[in-house]
Amino acid sequence: MTALRTVTVDGCPVHVFDSGAGPTVLMLHGSGPGTTGSGAWATTAQALGTSWRVLAPDQAGFGRTPVPEGARGGLKLWTEQAAGLMDALGVERYAVVGHSMGGAVALALAAARPEQVTRVVAVSTMGAPGAPLSVDLDAIWAAPAGPLGARDMLRRLVHDQALVTDPAVEARAAAMRAGAAAYASLFPPPRARWADDLALPARTLAAVRAPVLLVHGAEDRVTPLAASTLPLLGHLADVRLHVLGRCGHVPAVEHPHEFRHLLSCFLGPGR
Repeated sequence: MTALRTVTVDGCPVHVFDSGAGPTVLMLHGSGPGTTGSGAWATTAQALGTSWRVLAPDQAGFGRTPVPEGARGGLKLWTEQAAGLMDALGVERYAVVGHSMGGAVALALAAARPEQVTRVVAVSTMGAPGAPLSVDLDAIWAAPAGPLGARDMLRRLVHDQALVTDPAVEARAAAMRAGAAAYASLFPPPRARWADDLALPARTLAAVRAPVLLVHGAEDRVTPLAASTLPLLGHLADVRLHVLGRCGHVPAVEHPHEFRHLLSCFLGPGR
């Protein structure tokens, strides 16, 4: 069963892709304009089949989920909203998969809810202490809605430029336009402060007790491996790292079969 539903979390509507049955995995998307939960994770959810229930929300400021009135986007809001969503749905134990910005949120959520989060997969993740804002991420956060902005963003996201097809550009441009109102308040310049906001203190990372799988592309220019993921190895208590060669920022798109195999093996049936 697959459904798109709206769940009220702390008085705010959260749009959620809800698929499958069984143990729950919460999937948190990254931060590029036009990103949504279903757009980022629907294909992966289908590959997981019926062995997991996948919840993939539009986080505040993305897709159809607004930033709550009087608030602003940021790690605290996204983490609290993710925890509140699971509480609202009555899910007591769950794995978390996060991409880029969503990886930082996943790690923060695991630190805040150690009795609930069973496993973490952080993909091309942000969150490392002191990681700088890359030129490519700065450009992605500022990308204008429309085909030119969509094409430039996709070129920065992937290593294999053959993936930047006209249909992919058109689909991303449409998603950027559809989500423009919610996204408008996020990441205004100077943007380095938003990268700093997503950096997790060493004490937070030390509080993550769940096993963590880090997945990263060797050619990632948006969150480079050396600055973004390698430093996390010294902070997390139970961690392993898988690096994919000839891969940029989106392993789930660039190496879909290998990524899904990694995910399935780490999550395991019935965990």
